[in-house]
Amino acid sequence: MEKGIFNFRIAFSKLCLIFLFNFTILKLILMNYTKEQIIAYCNEFSKNTLMETLKIEYIDAGEDFLTAKMPVNPSVHQPMGLLHGGASVALAESVGSAASHFFINPKEQEVRGIEISANHLKSIREGVVFGTARIIHKGRSLHLWEIKITDEAGNLISLCKLTNMVLEKKKTE
Repeated sequence: MEKGIFNFRIAFSKLCLIFLFNFTILKLILMNYTKEQIIAYCNEFSKNTLMETLKIEYIDAGEDFLTAKMPVNPSVHQPMGLLHGGASVALAESVGSAASHFFINPKEQEVRGIEISANHLKSIREGVVFGTARIIHKGRSLHLWEIKITDEAGNLISLCKLTNMVLEKKKTE
């Protein structure tokens, strides 16, 4: 019995070390950039894109998240006067894809969204929605993100999951 407890403690200790190692790597990656640099970078590469058309603006970043906001007005409504699910998905993919850029070497790699799913849980007619992406899995070639879209009161509007593929850039001669 005592040997089983000892084996469990060893396994648990190894698991804790793996978690701490991965968390430390994440911290070191994000420590290379200030919050302001991350936000400015994301807003800069959004110019002349769908994100600018939808008025998506990156507003917050931290060790384990990236947040953007999008106004809810008639330009993002569906015919019934509610936030269009496609606009919510565009916000989710934008923030999740932008977040993946901080885990790659942009000189050698690029990110492509390969799958997104969304559950629309509550409707909204006006105001602002916020998309916050948090990493679920960071592999060498795949990143899995959970993106929560909330209103100004913090109510969950949509819950999305995004899978990004990390690709090596093709060498140009």
